Amino acid sequence: MPADTDPPALSTRFSTQAFARERQLLAWRDRVGHVVDVLPDKEQIARGFAGSIDLHAAGGLVFTEARTEALVLERSIARVSTDTRRDFAFHVYAEGETGTVSGLRAKRSSPGSMRGIVAFDLNQRFRIERPACRVLTMFVPRAIVASQIGDCDALHGRVVPEDAPLARFLFEHFDATARELPALERPDAIDLLDAGAQLLLAAFADKPHALHDSRAALQSAVKAQVKRYVETHLHEADLTPMKIVDALGLKRATIYRWFEPEGGLGAYIRHRRLREAADELARFPNLQIADIAFGLGFKSASDFTRAFRREFDASPLETRLRALELLRAMNDDPVMRTRAAHSRGARESG
Repeated sequence: MPADTDPPALSTRFSTQAFARERQLLAWRDRVGHVVDVLPDKEQIARGFAGSIDLHAAGGLVFTEARTEALVLERSIARVSTDTRRDFAFHVYAEGETGTVSGLRAKRSSPGSMRGIVAFDLNQRFRIERPACRVLTMFVPRAIVASQIGDCDALHGRVVPEDAPLARFLFEHFDATARELPALERPDAIDLLDAGAQLLLAAFADKPHALHDSRAALQSAVKAQVKRYVETHLHEADLTPMKIVDALGLKRATIYRWFEPEGGLGAYIRHRRLREAADELARFPNLQIADIAFGLGFKSASDFTRAFRREFDASPLETRLRALELLRAMNDDPVMRTRAAHSRGARESG
């Protein structure tokens, strides 16, 4: 399959519900044991443990979404000295708090349990007494962190509170990442993860060094937020640039400037509607072209046809006929039919 249609390189799902109650916490310890040790007690083992984790990896970055009951995690000096994990783990607490973090280097103390984002250097020891939470974690290679932050060792144990600059966009971006990543093809997954990593490093970097990087990361995250809003509301007739700006609480001039490479936000909306229309013409051959046009916010069939022809150099009817011819050719060709079935199966399994 071509690289641009590959799913994320790795996608796994794990839940302790598949195990007997007395095995649940031990199963969780086995699942995360390649990174951190879980310190259970007999009472905790006996009552069972609810935990789930979805993992996605692409482009050298790893993202996980975990939901767990309260637990104690530790990465000891002995562990650090015996394994090879040297990347950074950024914990974004979407629900719940950071818990009590200890075992860090001298002169560095945790500000106490709070809702925020914590950075851990897996080349250093730490211990977390964590309450029940939903935590989104990004694992970033050490080389990437070091390229953006001069003294990356000092990053270990630092906390960015939820009210800090960029934090709101980090929470929104990572929450959207958890929702959207499972369905994305490989290039889009890499872009989404890379934007998250850039935003994280900008939030943790010291000023004024991070000013340029933070602006770039913020622009990337906000544009992604706007694009997600467009996709969600694409079929609404009143979807306009002004409605998006107002709904997301953004500055109109800034957003309009950031979408200038796409011809402006209005042009971007129209482009996405036309691409969706082209897809629906092929997927729904019995649906009237006018119904597709009105369903995507066009005020008349003639306006839709003119815009469609400018975009694709073909009319909607011509595009539908070509799609139907291609579909018939695929159905008549066993090799093409097998390839199409394999492609659909690969996408669905991803």
